[in-house]
Order: sequence, then C-alpha cells, then structure tokens
Amino acid sequence: MTKILIIEDEPAMRANLEDILELEGFLPLLAANGKTGIRLAREHQPDLILCDILMPDMNGYAVLEALRADSATMRIPLVFLTAKGERSDVREGMELGADDYLIKPIHVEELLRAINTRLERRRQQKEEFKAEFKSPQPLEALGLTPREAEILFWVAQGKTNFEIGTILQISPATAKKHLENIYGKLGTENRASATLRALEILSRVTGPTASSPSSK
Repeated sequence: MTKILIIEDEPAMRANLEDILELEGFLPLLAANGKTGIRLAREHQPDLILCDILMPDMNGYAVLEALRADSATMRIPLVFLTAKGERSDVREGMELGADDYLIKPIHVEELLRAINTRLERRRQQKEEFKAEFKSPQPLEALGLTPREAEILFWVAQGKTNFEIGTILQISPATAKKHLENIYGKLGTENRASATLRALEILSRVTGPTASSPSSK
C-alpha cells in the first residue's frame, strides 16, 4: 500500500487529509510537528510527504532541508501545503527542493492530482535508476570490497540500514559497520556525501555489461 506522510500541526487539517487519503486507498502516516515528521520519514520511508510550512519550533522549510540532507530520505517527493501563497514563498520552497506547492484551502481534486503526478514521477525515476545502475561492481573502483560496494549501491538508492540488512541478509548493525568503513575509505562523513560519490561512479555506467574496474 502506498504510504503518504502528513506533517501538519493543525489537528482538523491533519484529520481531514487522513480521511481523504484513506478513501483513496493510501496509507496515511501522521506527524503533528516537523521533528516527528522527520523521524517517521526515516523509519517508514513513505512514498510521498505532504508538509505544512507554518509550524512551531520547526517549520516546513527546515523539515525539507533535513530530509534532503539525508540520503535515506532525500529522494522522497515532498509537497508543501500552506496558506503562504506569495510568489517569493513558492520560489523559496522550490529552491529548497520541494516537488510541488499547494495553497490552502486545497481542493480534493487538486490534491489528488498533485499526489498522483508525483507518485508516477517517482515510479519512473526508480525504473530509470534500475535500468541504468544494475550492478554495484563499478563502486569497487573506489577501493571498496565487493560487500562494501553492495552496501553503498543500496545506500545510493535511499535504503536504510534495516532495509539493506534485509536485502543482503545481514544485521542492520553489520550494515552500519560496513558503512562506517565506507565513510573512512571515501573520506566522507555521512550518507548524503557517500551517495554523491557513488552516483558519480554509477553515472558512468551505461549498462549491466560494463567492464569491472580491473579490466579497464
């Protein structure tokens, strides 16, 4: 079932969005503030996020910056829902990496159209990634072992340590240990930086039959 995270501090608005999404067959996840929203995004990896901007303590812009700085959540589509409708507000949200921007009050048809458009685009991006990057082997050129290359390959696709452990049949703790070794070898400090290094290598690969580093 498609998971959509709602980050909205107004209870009535949050409940209304929950009802709309449930009626459309989505699985809504609810967060009453930005910090909770970030935590749920990391834990549940939703397919899309709906986020208010004007929230106490941590506004929507800060939430988006935190999500885009984390490789585990950086590719999740985010749609801002807000009463801030000035052109400068829209531009600021888009420059930070928002995927869409809906002005309150929001019509159901407009909301669903935006959701479905972003979900379809994300599906296409996943297919494009799978088609282009089919093997972790090129990542061994970074001085990684085959296992480390596998882990970085999945990190670059936004997988959490738990998900990587499930895919590779290792514990999340083991995945984390490998990732720490990867950081050391790459001279990076976090998942986002490691992902950028991985994508630099993978973007040079044109297909699954690309030569291994030793044969180049």
